[in-house]
Amino acid sequence: MIAQHYKDMLGSKSVIREISEWSTARGKEIGYDNVFDYSLGNPSVPCPPQFTEACLDLLEHTDPVALHGYTPTLTLPEVRAQVAESLNRGFGMDYTANHIFMTSGAAGALAHALRCVAVPGQNIVTFAPFFPEYKPYVEGAGLTLRVAPPRVEDFQVNFDALDTLVDENTAAVLINSPNNPSGVAYSAETLTRLADSLKAAGEKYGHHIFLISDEPYREIAFGGVEVPYPAKFYPDTLTCYSFSKSLSVPGERIGYVAVHPHAEDADYIVPMCGQISRGTGHNCPSGLFQWAVGRCIDLTSDLSVYETNMELLYAELKKLGFTVNKPDGTFYIFPKALESDANAFCRKAMQYDLALVPGDTFGCPGYFRMAYCIETEKVRRSLPALEKFVREQYNVQL
Repeated sequence: MIAQHYKDMLGSKSVIREISEWSTARGKEIGYDNVFDYSLGNPSVPCPPQFTEACLDLLEHTDPVALHGYTPTLTLPEVRAQVAESLNRGFGMDYTANHIFMTSGAAGALAHALRCVAVPGQNIVTFAPFFPEYKPYVEGAGLTLRVAPPRVEDFQVNFDALDTLVDENTAAVLINSPNNPSGVAYSAETLTRLADSLKAAGEKYGHHIFLISDEPYREIAFGGVEVPYPAKFYPDTLTCYSFSKSLSVPGERIGYVAVHPHAEDADYIVPMCGQISRGTGHNCPSGLFQWAVGRCIDLTSDLSVYETNMELLYAELKKLGFTVNKPDGTFYIFPKALESDANAFCRKAMQYDLALVPGDTFGCPGYFRMAYCIETEKVRRSLPALEKFVREQYNVQL
């Protein structure tokens, strides 16, 4: 007998993937250059040449038995040290290699972090809008995801809802800043208040409540915005990171968990990750890519195109009368739809070869996401289609 839970999941495929698949199919009909595909958050800029050079050098000059062999259970110590040193330089922290565990992307990092701090039956609290894959990540660990409704005026933390959702069975609060899908970064004021709330809740319920901070978009920040580092505000923080966006290497699936050195039981968490790997079949990410990111630890791709695209879209959306918060970073923008049913809005957009993702899947009905990690030339060509769409379907007068 097969597992019914996963069989049931077949009926609830990712909406984002379904729209991306529609875009691909439509592209075969009219040419993909003519489909304005804002569905999938797949980086559109190349990785830095230094990353390619690092991979080639490793392949050409490293003993192949060592390069392609199993890495240590707790992942490569020299790379863990390089990650720790980079975080210390960037954020004034005091990590050591013993606080870093390399993972298969941010998803792998989250899978380990959740299992480190929670046991089946507990709950995890997050804030809408949120990345929809959090639900299977959390439920796959035997936990329940509680979602605070969005604070749509600025997409900062909804503290009124937080107070009602955190209880004696809450193991952690999960945040994502800069946020997918809103593009908003949590402010220092928000993070200070969040830290105070978690400390107070921990005292009330008699146990530490962890903060799990999902940060794959940390380096994509606009207009000189400084994205605060959540672990600076709260010691019981596990930081989950991926190099997918900063280095434009999503297919390599490489990231890490960083354990705040002053977190509860901090010295146990990385060794625990090694044991969690045994139970989940993780068993260490690629050694080649661990070494490669270690050599490129403070580099990024040329991420400036995302800000260019954001400015073009933000200006056009405002001109067309959309309610929209200007993103602080990421490569997403999250406007309010021109009707209450964002699913209907996005279906109508398809008639104009615009692939948009309704906000319901992010826990925020009535909004939609545009992933603008596409060529700037294509963004520009999409603007007349967007204008025609809202003019014809919603009688927008310019």
